[in-house]
Amino acid sequence: MANLVNLEQVSKSFGIRPLLDQVSLGVQEGERIGVVGLNGGGKTTLLEVLTGVAEPDAGRVSRIGGLRMAVVTQRGELPAGATVGEVVFGGLGLAEHEWASNPRTREVLKGIGFGGSHLGGDSSGAVRELHAKVDDLSGGERRRVALAAALVQDLDLLVLDEPTNHLDVEGVQWLAEHLVGRRSALVVVTHDRWFLDTVATRTWEVVGGKVESYEGGYNDWIFARAERDRQADASEERRRNLARKELAWLRRGAPARTSKPRYRVEAAEALIADVPAPRDSVALASFAQRRLGRVVLELEDATLATPDGRELVSDLTWRLAPGERVGLVGINGSGKTTLLRALAGEREPVSGKRIQGQTVRLGWLRQELDDLPTDIRLLDAVKDVAERITLGDKEVSASQLAERLGFSPARQRTPVGDLSGGERRRLQLTRVLMSEPNVLLLDEPTNDLDIDTLQQLEDLLDGWAGTMVVISHDRYLIERICDSVWALFGDGRLTNLPGGIEEYLRRREAQAAARPASAQTQPAAGGQDSAAPKRDGAAERAARKELSRLERTVAKLDDRERELHAALAEAATEPARLMELDAQLRQVVADKEAAEEQWMELAADLD
Repeated sequence: MANLVNLEQVSKSFGIRPLLDQVSLGVQEGERIGVVGLNGGGKTTLLEVLTGVAEPDAGRVSRIGGLRMAVVTQRGELPAGATVGEVVFGGLGLAEHEWASNPRTREVLKGIGFGGSHLGGDSSGAVRELHAKVDDLSGGERRRVALAAALVQDLDLLVLDEPTNHLDVEGVQWLAEHLVGRRSALVVVTHDRWFLDTVATRTWEVVGGKVESYEGGYNDWIFARAERDRQADASEERRRNLARKELAWLRRGAPARTSKPRYRVEAAEALIADVPAPRDSVALASFAQRRLGRVVLELEDATLATPDGRELVSDLTWRLAPGERVGLVGINGSGKTTLLRALAGEREPVSGKRIQGQTVRLGWLRQELDDLPTDIRLLDAVKDVAERITLGDKEVSASQLAERLGFSPARQRTPVGDLSGGERRRLQLTRVLMSEPNVLLLDEPTNDLDIDTLQQLEDLLDGWAGTMVVISHDRYLIERICDSVWALFGDGRLTNLPGGIEEYLRRREAQAAARPASAQTQPAAGGQDSAAPKRDGAAERAARKELSRLERTVAKLDDRERELHAALAEAATEPARLMELDAQLRQVVADKEAAEEQWMELAADLD
């Protein structure tokens, strides 16, 4: 196989920090490479040098002649004033009416989520969205447009930076299957471990300015890295032994002859042969019951609705047991965050009641970053919650917990206001854990976390005795830390899924398959066939106009939400201004959620 791109002794630095130091590697035809590493470690820089977006400081980058390549970055840069259709199909030379007859474009549009569900629906929603101006789109929507524009092309090399951001569980699965089925080579930066393991045939780890290459995906990389660390530990132990022997010789005189220790390299399975299960669920549940008692959180005959009155869940009775670990899944807008807010006591049910045990100490990780003090150092922000806590059977200091979640001792002295979005998310999580809750509600905890931090988080939660409810599109995390999976399918009920994420995807696919069939034939009274009532033409036009208006409203509210987050960070030292901005943000989030629910309801009626 021919090499498509080669890097020879490439170096790249920002300031005095080398991100790439004499790196040599290549991408072969048909190869699918996953790129992993710490946040800020040089992954995006590697992609930019590889694709020619950035020039190296030293070394050479060579590409095969006539290379057809597409790059999708996290920047979301699109041509100003263009429509979605112009961006997606501009490189294909397709007219607006031609895309519908092209199987690849239809598959991509449906898979990325244009015009409705990933697994069903007609093309009418996609047609409406193709007329939208990219200037009016949110950041997530712009990323989807850029991704679709790349996927519809016939390429030699596809380069993607965090493509699973802004996709739900179904979208991530569709994208993985699509990429595996393509003939083009792939280089992808991702922190989604299930996606990495499904897609990658090789893994590059960017660490310390170097790029370590491993065969296979996430599982193979973990085995190989464990073996590398074991060998490094053995080397360090030998160095220490030699130093001790040298010191003893200097103190005693002439040394006795000794033979060098022999070291046998173990197989990958031997590395985990004596490793216990991640957690003892029975012991943790027993301990949790002693801490929590019999009553934890309960919703009894509860009905939950959006601010505009649209019912999400009706007559729900749900009792969380001590030590229960629940993963909550569902399509965007199905009511997952609303249900979490009801459990937290922030949103009252329309009817029914919420019951909280007397010993419950609630820890809630929200998606918003508006609960962080920005005028103090990182370590002080952690100590502001607690100096020391007990995790499992070990006592941990604020500094030790912060270090386990990726903050070096030097970084702990950084002002909170100078942290990146990903670092603020880690700090928010550290503060939640430092409050020593016995009930954890986690809303998308993996956002902006790299794989090493995710592993540390899972390790912490393995020994955590308490009740947990997790919303996440990261199926690896759900399967790793949760014992049961529950889903909202939009039918007003909360459904237990003994088969986990796989069962959720099967049911969603069955729903999508049943929808067109039920729309085609409907039984009539008296055994006679009768046509379904048709929507009046004027009413349908009005409905589609309202749908477009709601799309624009959601985009504007999304922009306003980002502006308020930025304003909150700037107003860190003005308490009155902070309260005012926080109230505005809450109202914007509520308005956006209501508009999204209206859009879903109207789109479902038009299908």
